Amino acid sequence: MSKTSSMGRGMMALLTVGARHAEGFDGGTVADIAARLDKDRSQVSRSLKGAQLEGFLTRTEQREYCLDWSILTDAQLVTEQRLKTDGLTALEGLASETNEACFLGVLSGNSTVTIGEQVPESANLVGSWLGRPYPAYCSDAGQALLWDAPDSEVRKIFDGVEFVKHGPNTPVSVDDFLERLARARERGYSIVDEEAEPGLYSLSAPVRDFKGEVATALQIVGPKARLEPQRDAFATALAGWRDWLESTVGGQSGLTGHS
Repeated sequence: MSKTSSMGRGMMALLTVGARHAEGFDGGTVADIAARLDKDRSQVSRSLKGAQLEGFLTRTEQREYCLDWSILTDAQLVTEQRLKTDGLTALEGLASETNEACFLGVLSGNSTVTIGEQVPESANLVGSWLGRPYPAYCSDAGQALLWDAPDSEVRKIFDGVEFVKHGPNTPVSVDDFLERLARARERGYSIVDEEAEPGLYSLSAPVRDFKGEVATALQIVGPKARLEPQRDAFATALAGWRDWLESTVGGQSGLTGHS
């Protein structure tokens, strides 16, 4: 029995337990997992016990093996730390490549909040946006952060929200926002064109974590007169640094950029 094959069997058993969780089961017995894998029960039992000893699984009084959710908690903490460190690297790289202000934002209720920024002197932006909330329906990061959200969830988030006009192109309703979000998904990145304030233009893309969920939005922000003519080149730079940042936090990009 080789070490590699033993590890492979352990991973298959672990993934099968995870698949049962996804199907709504609390876990699975040795018999359940062996039947799913069509493998010998004693072999599967050794794999499951090994995963338990390594801290990936727990076992209930009903003799079912379950995922140890503390592993996911640890992974989430690592993701958050990487967003702070590698996120800054991505911002520095993107800002250097575009000579424009670049930001990382997260969703907080129906607002977005900036958690990272890199603003070159040439960007001519005054003040810091760190920690400052802005309405998600018209912010530079809003569409990207709600990229994977179903329409029903978006409607719930904006339920009772007044779509106050912040720029000449601010969405006027949740339906208007959803139409713009649909176009952004087709394009592969969002464009916020004078929605947040007059003359301001931005490109943004979601960054996914190891769970495949949107963890943050990477943005390029600046005057429309400067950014719009370079949209395609900036979209390529944005996609490159988004992909790099996703690789450091364990995500897999589901986007394809289109001009």
